[in-house]
Amino acid sequence: MNKALEVLKERGFFAQCTDEQGLSDLMDKGPVAFYVGCDPTGPSLHIGHMVPFFALRHLRKFGHIGIALIGGGTARIGDPSGKTEMRKMISYEQIDQNVETIKAQLDKFIGFDNKTAFSANNKDWLAGLNYIDFLRDIGSCFSVNKMLSYEAYKQRLERGLSFIEFNYQLLQSYDFLRLHEKYNVQLQIGGDDQWGNITAGVDLIRRKLGGTEELNAAHNVFGLTFPLITRSDGKKMGKTEKGAIFLDENMTSVYDFFQYWRNVADPDVEKFFKLFTFLEIPEIKEICAGDINAAKERLAYEVTKEIHGKEKADSALAGAKAAFSGEGDKTQMPTVELSKGDLEAGIGVLSLFVSAKLASSNGDARRLIQGNGASLNGEALSDPTLKVTETNLDKDGELVLRAGKKKFCRVVFK
Repeated sequence: MNKALEVLKERGFFAQCTDEQGLSDLMDKGPVAFYVGCDPTGPSLHIGHMVPFFALRHLRKFGHIGIALIGGGTARIGDPSGKTEMRKMISYEQIDQNVETIKAQLDKFIGFDNKTAFSANNKDWLAGLNYIDFLRDIGSCFSVNKMLSYEAYKQRLERGLSFIEFNYQLLQSYDFLRLHEKYNVQLQIGGDDQWGNITAGVDLIRRKLGGTEELNAAHNVFGLTFPLITRSDGKKMGKTEKGAIFLDENMTSVYDFFQYWRNVADPDVEKFFKLFTFLEIPEIKEICAGDINAAKERLAYEVTKEIHGKEKADSALAGAKAAFSGEGDKTQMPTVELSKGDLEAGIGVLSLFVSAKLASSNGDARRLIQGNGASLNGEALSDPTLKVTETNLDKDGELVLRAGKKKFCRVVFK
């Protein structure tokens, strides 16, 4: 088998392929242009979106040409795949803004050079389509019966599927056709929930451009999907009680991003190393064979470095060490600034935890303290009526609050 495909399989990026041997033979002959798509339905990607883009970088290392297709056109409709209800419609202006922020996030991660990797926006060919012409030219190639056989549509039919969403597969298939015609793209990769859309695109290209043995060979294209990544408890990875783990630092701080990976379950560590880092497999196995907490810390560092850069990963690591072991750099912990004047009268410990965003309300903070889940400068708290004054400050004139086992905040006074 082709070495690039072997790496994808070994690291967990392989679920289904339309023609595994044919794709392997094609890749053996030289560089293959391929694409990954994502719709800009929000202002930031989250870590779950990044799985195919990690695969893109692996394939690029073997000389293949990766295109990140941002769905500025398809986001106007919304993909029903994997969704239990229709996506909320967002304005065209918001979609265009999202395109630019997501393009910047992908450029930072991939490094577009317009030769071996670049981005495209399907708005360029979808926004101006004539509906009647599109139905005649493209819609005539699709069977409604076959579309309804795909799991994504079957699930939604039970709850309700809008006509606008029903058109999504035609548009994604048309993307593949346009990219094949313009850039000789021969492979589409994505999550396993995209299997129906991807194979429909393969079929559309065959119908529109094939027909003879010679044409079929000239326009032979492939689809490859990855397993949907879940945690060992069966839940979607990249999700917490607060929501998704975003790449945008204003939506998920670098420290919280780091801590997400530091706190993954033991059985997930090796799998996530393979998917979300570029360490070689022997090194991953060696790390995972050692102390599990050290392995989690290394995982958190490596993923944070890939997404946010080495400098911010170093800071997050230093902050985590300060919070959990008293080592490292306390200034890198999540920090809030309060008025020094408030200390003179004393700050209620409940409002202190709320100000530090370690509790959502005074009642929440009270329950935390009464449940022995809160500490101040390493000392467990038991009195929810405590007034915090200058006498409670540490040697640096600061406070370090803890909520539960994993949430910390540094409080400074100015």
